[in-house]
Amino acid sequence: MLKKPLDAFASSRFGSWCIRKMTPIDRKLLNRSNGRLTIFGPIGVPLLLLTTTGRKSGQPHTTPLTYMCEDDRLFLVGSNFGQRHHPAWSWNLLANHDAAVLMGGIEIPVAATMLTGAERERIFDKFVEYTRTYTEYTNRTTRDLRVFALDRR
Repeated sequence: MLKKPLDAFASSRFGSWCIRKMTPIDRKLLNRSNGRLTIFGPIGVPLLLLTTTGRKSGQPHTTPLTYMCEDDRLFLVGSNFGQRHHPAWSWNLLANHDAAVLMGGIEIPVAATMLTGAERERIFDKFVEYTRTYTEYTNRTTRDLRVFALDRR
């Protein structure tokens, strides 16, 4: 019922800007609730907390991200709201494939693989099917949005 208007808002440049500005608040709530609560509530997209190791700093960095699930694999898209540059977390995963996700209070160690070719297209299409924001993000940038698979270590 609310999905279409929320997708339309999130797909707009203003909506993306608002969500980017709210992300630090959401990160705090997700951290304090062990990944159980988000300011976007039950009408939002499914979120997890991804912790990567900074490729330059070597320090842990935690980012709330939308994910999709298929069997035992999790998938992420490095959309960065359609901005020109790839998100830092994607560079971190390319430098060090080992990471962790926090979902529903459970921390899961994962290994990341960047998808290419037909598998990348198939998974990206699942994100587009779920919410049109990913189509809008691809229209805002000339870069290919990175798609990652996360497998339990």
